[in-house]
Parts: sequence; C-alpha cells; structure tokens
Amino acid sequence: MAITFDKALGIHQHALEARVQRAEILANNMANADTPGFKARDLDFQAMMQKAQDSMSGFSMEKTQEGHMDISGGAGDSDLLYRVPNQPSVDGNTVDAQAEQTRFMRNAMDYQASFQFLNSKFAGMTKALKGE
Repeated sequence: MAITFDKALGIHQHALEARVQRAEILANNMANADTPGFKARDLDFQAMMQKAQDSMSGFSMEKTQEGHMDISGGAGDSDLLYRVPNQPSVDGNTVDAQAEQTRFMRNAMDYQASFQFLNSKFAGMTKALKGE
C-alpha cells in the first residue's frame, strides 16, 4: 500500500495555502486603507478548509452534464467576502487599519502554527524512512 503526500500531510498543506492567500488579501486591504471607496475583503477560512476536506475525502461533487453549474474548486471570488465595517468612513472606505493589522498578525501566527504542523509531519516521515 503506497502512502501519498496527500494522505501523509493531511489538511495542513491546504491550511498553509489558505493562510498565504489570506495574508495577501489582508496586505492588500492595508495598502488601500486610504483609497476612497475601497471595500475591505477577507477569506472564509472555514469554507476553504471544508472544500479541501471534501476534496480529500473523494466524495466531492462533479459536473456530469453540460447544463449543470460549474463547481470547480480553488480559491476564487466565491471565497472572498466583503467585510462589514464597525465604523464606516465618510469616503466609503471600509478598511480599519488597526483591525487589519491585528488580523494580519493573527494570520501570521496561524501560518506559523500550520507550518510547524507540516514540518512535524515531514520530520516524522524522515524518521520513518531512516528507520529511527
């Protein structure tokens, strides 16, 4: 029975990819904090993990007829959500710079945790290959 990376690494690789995508979006929000009319966006991390879990289980939906809706996976615009501001600005910008920095730092810590889980999986596989 062959062991694949997908089975060995579990959901951690998908979590790491989602954290990277979220960091890019949060950085974009912070970069546009002074842009009039800019709407802050964020990812639905839980929905992305559910989609990854479904794809790993092998019980995912697939398009069987031309008339069916396209249900292709990946982090598209469907995973991006607009943030509801606590205190909207006069110019229509919904970015709260301090809240975005807090979210970015929290995401960075979560990225480190996901990375450490993934690193421990690789360390375990290395020990198993070496026979330690």
